[in-house]
Amino acid sequence: MTSSQSSSGSRGVLILAFVALYIVWGSTYLAIRIAIETLPPFLMSGARFVLAGATLYAWGKLRGAPTISRGEWRGAAIVGAFLLLGGNGLVVWSEQRIPSGIAALLVGITPFWMTLLDWLWLKSHRPTPGTIAGLLIGFAGLAILIGPQKLSAHDQPVDLVGAGTVLLAALSWSVGSLYSRRLPKTASPIFNTGAQMIAGGTLLLIAGLATGETSLLHPGAFSTRSLLALGYLYAFGSLVGFSAYIYVLGHTTPARASTYAYVNPLVAVVLGWALAGEPLTTRTVVAAALIIAAVVAITTLSVRQNAPVETETVS
Repeated sequence: MTSSQSSSGSRGVLILAFVALYIVWGSTYLAIRIAIETLPPFLMSGARFVLAGATLYAWGKLRGAPTISRGEWRGAAIVGAFLLLGGNGLVVWSEQRIPSGIAALLVGITPFWMTLLDWLWLKSHRPTPGTIAGLLIGFAGLAILIGPQKLSAHDQPVDLVGAGTVLLAALSWSVGSLYSRRLPKTASPIFNTGAQMIAGGTLLLIAGLATGETSLLHPGAFSTRSLLALGYLYAFGSLVGFSAYIYVLGHTTPARASTYAYVNPLVAVVLGWALAGEPLTTRTVVAAALIIAAVVAITTLSVRQNAPVETETVS
């Protein structure tokens, strides 16, 4: 195989990974809402990721992939804690209080955190004036989304506890994403991703036990739609989506990797409105327009600024 063919193949895989992020992850917000109708949030998420991680581990064994070292396990556990316990777990918990589409819009601020942390924590790229303008537009959209003011008679205030929890989740996800880029390249992406899921999923199970979710476990009350949603989250949200994200994160810049954040909210809002009857109010539409415009501006300007920079890969 020539270098050009190899490059073309890698580009094709990267495009497919982006498609998985855009479509699959956009639909997981509604799947989460359906799953937690009758399943405890932390225990549901923990079971999902432990099972997905074990599946990847089994796949790696069948393929004869090299196992990871103790040091790589330690790094994977840290990344899994930030991405899954902090990032995913808090979003799942928040959907008990806010609609799935609103949760997706709030997760859309992830590129803001990524941009600020890449500059302030990693001392990498200073935001340009255009990027700063994008941040301000995004925060204006956030203020409209969670503010007390009404833009129409049908607007309802967003639960601040739920919204604040999602903002913390986005911060945790950003920290985990950027930290993963500082780790040495692993020779076994399958085992590394599986380790992240097993570690993060175990922490989610511990969180479920610590918060008393076992008292909510009533197998006879589990609905078929909740169990199907859990199956979808396991197969597509975890195995397909998360693996695609780790691949993208290791083969492009943080700004490009975070572009899923302005497609996912659109998918999530439309699905929540069309399939779950979630309200599509003036507040939601205006906030969505501002947040998505800001994310597009930030990621586009960051990509242009960072184009010459070599990226590290963790997978």
